[in-house]
Amino acid sequence: VLNPHKSVLGTGNYDVNVIMSVLQSKGHAAVWWDKRSTIKKGCIYLKKGSLERLCLTNIKGFILNIPSTIGWGVLTIPLKRRHWIGVRAIDNIYYNLDSKLKQPEIIGEALQLKKFLAKKLSSKNCELLLIVSSEVEVGREW
Repeated sequence: VLNPHKSVLGTGNYDVNVIMSVLQSKGHAAVWWDKRSTIKKGCIYLKKGSLERLCLTNIKGFILNIPSTIGWGVLTIPLKRRHWIGVRAIDNIYYNLDSKLKQPEIIGEALQLKKFLAKKLSSKNCELLLIVSSEVEVGREW
């Protein structure tokens, strides 16, 4: 069956609208983290995408969309496709919940999380969504 929200090959790179719709049905929202922009405060320009600005206590989790190699077993193709990765804290320890891993990978505490996200975001093709409650989204308290 043709699914317009999935990649042509059916590999699971769902359209972001599917993710946003599911989150909304659960009382949450996905907020795109703009890593490019700057904001002006007085005469100083601050990088809007600085991860230091994140209020981690108000963020339920993170979803990254990254380029990923295509492969089956030991065979890899020199092409990249988009892949979603989830990151979430459990008892203040952040985990990489990438479905390509054999098991969740420990990232660490807040400082290690910000380093992990910064490394991923250094790729021009990586996008970050913050998963927050609907109330946090409305108040822009992330």
